[in-house]
Amino acid sequence: MPVYVYRNLVTNETFEYQQSMTDDPLTADPRTGDPVKRIIQPVGIAFRGSGFYVNDSRDGSSKSKDSGSSSSGSSSSAND
Repeated sequence: MPVYVYRNLVTNETFEYQQSMTDDPLTADPRTGDPVKRIIQPVGIAFRGSGFYVNDSRDGSSKSKDSGSSSSGSSSSAND
């Protein structure tokens, strides 16, 4: 279950509260009964690996062209 951050509007104290995603947001502090407001937190995203490039999603046709040109170049030099 996710943890949400709330701010007490009377004391400006922030606290975390674990609740289901389908539950309604809290309107009152469970300890004091003061009105609260949910604070939206940024989500941490970590991109890992060699990178995300346009050519990462292409099919193998561009790779076969590169390998074909290098093999034809080596065969032509062997014929000379």
